[in-house]
Amino acid sequence: MSFLSLFDNHFSTTFPESFLLLAISLLLVYGVVFSTSLSQNLPVMTRSMGWLSILSLGIVCLLVLYTPSKELSLFHGVLYHDTFTRFVKVFILGGAILCLVASFDYFKRERINAFEYLILFMIATLGMLLIVASNDLISMYLAIEMQSLCLYVLAAFKKRSAFSTEAGLKYFILGAFSSGLLLFGSSLIYGFTGTTNFEELALLSTGLHGSSSFLANGLLVGMIFVGSGLLFKMAAAPLHMWSPDVYEGAPTIVSAFFAIVPKIAIFSLILKLFIYSLYDFLGAWQQLFLLVSFMSMLVGAFGALEQRKIKRLLAYSSIGHVGYMLIGLATGSLEGVQGLLIYIAVYMVMSLNIWTVVLSLDFREKEGRAQYLTDLTSLSKINPLLAITITLTMFSMSGLPPLAGFCAKFYVFFSAMESSLYILAIVGVLTSCVGSFYYMRVIKVIFFEKVSRWNAFYSMDREKSILLGGTTLFILFFFLYPSPLILLTHKMALSLCL
Repeated sequence: MSFLSLFDNHFSTTFPESFLLLAISLLLVYGVVFSTSLSQNLPVMTRSMGWLSILSLGIVCLLVLYTPSKELSLFHGVLYHDTFTRFVKVFILGGAILCLVASFDYFKRERINAFEYLILFMIATLGMLLIVASNDLISMYLAIEMQSLCLYVLAAFKKRSAFSTEAGLKYFILGAFSSGLLLFGSSLIYGFTGTTNFEELALLSTGLHGSSSFLANGLLVGMIFVGSGLLFKMAAAPLHMWSPDVYEGAPTIVSAFFAIVPKIAIFSLILKLFIYSLYDFLGAWQQLFLLVSFMSMLVGAFGALEQRKIKRLLAYSSIGHVGYMLIGLATGSLEGVQGLLIYIAVYMVMSLNIWTVVLSLDFREKEGRAQYLTDLTSLSKINPLLAITITLTMFSMSGLPPLAGFCAKFYVFFSAMESSLYILAIVGVLTSCVGSFYYMRVIKVIFFEKVSRWNAFYSMDREKSILLGGTTLFILFFFLYPSPLILLTHKMALSLCL
């Protein structure tokens, strides 16, 4: 028997990631050969490469869904595959595919002929899949850096834009700081326990919390540093400083990607590390997440009140939604984890919807696209259907019943009530009311603001129209039949907690 035959099941389980890596390599060769081909008159590669990327990600999604192994520790515990991991990967791949679908017209309008964007996009997606599957602090860090290095370049992708360069540089510097926190925390955990594996950490931490032992205190300090580094990646307050500037300066398609997909991977990693491995330290890390949730909701609600730019407003809105998600994590209960997973799924759809709208607001009579809220003043007269779509999404984000955003907040707040976190639930409701003000202000600008100048926009392409219609229907009618998502998230929460 050969040595590699011992890992047959491991290789078959990681076949989706291997296939994605092979697809990236082939697409890179294809792009390099044809983009420099004089015989082909230096063709524009972004659209063909985009559809090939979507096809590759779709195949990977099917491979993930039909992976034969149900639950398996891979390569001596470096990676782990179970029901929770499988469906989080599906969420990530689905979000990545939809982000690519929404980006084709942007390439055309901005005259971008750089296939490297798609390669970096797919490598970042591969990094997220590995983040979700990570079962070790070392593989966790390497996967996060694989994702982050691509995101740094994507943020600064518009080389001729000073804002984009500034966004990439700022994200790189602060991202390096957060990586330092992760490494320092991981080294502390390894120094005090002698292991970096999540399963072994779960065994070693059993019964330690509450004791005054040297091991318990050292593990607690390392856990705080690792948690802080991961919270930075999610732009949770008070580690949110980079988010509004990066969202504003980065290309809009990159900002949309930042807002939708990476948060899913980081949240799944936090759930695995804290709910599964360090659950016995619930009394300690719960205080950390309670504080961060409280601050994120306040910063997201009050920080957005003064914003006049669309992308900065959405950045602060994202910070507030991270605070609501952290409520479910802070409960430490099965219901809280399920509420968090429901919120992530609904938030992904709402973000896809609103960022698709932002990508569609290209001025017809002048260069550029809508940047300020005042640019939307004539939208209700020019495109009433799009104005109604924005209104429904704003209502959903503010938590107005019976839209999908209300259902997501309902599950999170009730999980907090069941865990006796009454103050956090009350703060969440109050900040939702404050947040409703700036969401309603967008609607006021669209429908009731006095029009001083009419802004004509280009018509929306077919891909974005289909995407916008599908996400709007989900937001509008989710409350009629939420059972599939509830059952799926309950299955995922059981896989993680039991």
